[in-house]
Amino acid sequence: MKLLSISTSQGPRLGIKLSDGILIVSRIPDPSGTAASPLPRTLDEALSAPGGIERLLLALRSLIDRPNVNEFLIAENQVKICRPLLPGNVFCVGLNYRDHAVECNRPIPKSPILFAKWNSAIIGPGEAVVLCADSTQVDYEAELAVVIGKVCRGVSAKSALDYVAGYMCANDISARDFQREDGQWVRAKSQDTFGPIGPYLVTADETGDPQSLGIRCWVNGRQLQNSNTGDMIFGVRELIAFISRGITLYPGDVICTGTPKGIGQAQNPPVYLKAGDEVVVEIDKVGRLSNPVVANL
Repeated sequence: MKLLSISTSQGPRLGIKLSDGILIVSRIPDPSGTAASPLPRTLDEALSAPGGIERLLLALRSLIDRPNVNEFLIAENQVKICRPLLPGNVFCVGLNYRDHAVECNRPIPKSPILFAKWNSAIIGPGEAVVLCADSTQVDYEAELAVVIGKVCRGVSAKSALDYVAGYMCANDISARDFQREDGQWVRAKSQDTFGPIGPYLVTADETGDPQSLGIRCWVNGRQLQNSNTGDMIFGVRELIAFISRGITLYPGDVICTGTPKGIGQAQNPPVYLKAGDEVVVEIDKVGRLSNPVVANL
């Protein structure tokens, strides 16, 4: 199931993408006509509620099975899609594709390299990536984002996918000059608007194997990244097991799993983002995330 957040005058509201349009859950009347729907208003609420994503999906499947559900559908181009959720913690993985480590002239990691991205950087589809005034080397990174659906600590790789709510497209925007200046990556990755995600959270049952998804990135229509999540050094199972050894993962936490080769810094000449650009990240079965780039005002 493809879940998303719709911007409304009352705030973001949980939606479902169906083949014929978008269903805004809060606008579906209760069948009895006497009570408001007990369903959560937002995806954030759904993930943190008792029963979490599993309970939500049961309720939503019942909802979309109603014979009159098509009466409430809205065309996707008639709604404004915002970020699917605001993550609690955002865990990012560096150099997690062998060919990307090679293009960066870095050794192949022997264990996952983790860093944080502040959730204040998170934006949704169609929102502008705002270039920071002090950087001249802002780069794109197409990534598969994993959304945690249940409290998770000390899990094995074998059982790790049981804790996944679903997957999103992500773009780990990075100021390369900040990375070099700081000697670490958090400031470079956490500038305001440097964390586009969406447009959907695609549930794990619909996505299937997270290590068999094509992943691509375009800047102004020029394809610069084209790979497959099967090329990760550490797959989703291994990443969840590694992180959860000593860190509790909570519903709504996000793991960005690294980017393949083709980053702007490695192009000849380098391709850094500039005002007026459009960056598109596309992942098979997960969606297509597009964001314009604007100057810092």
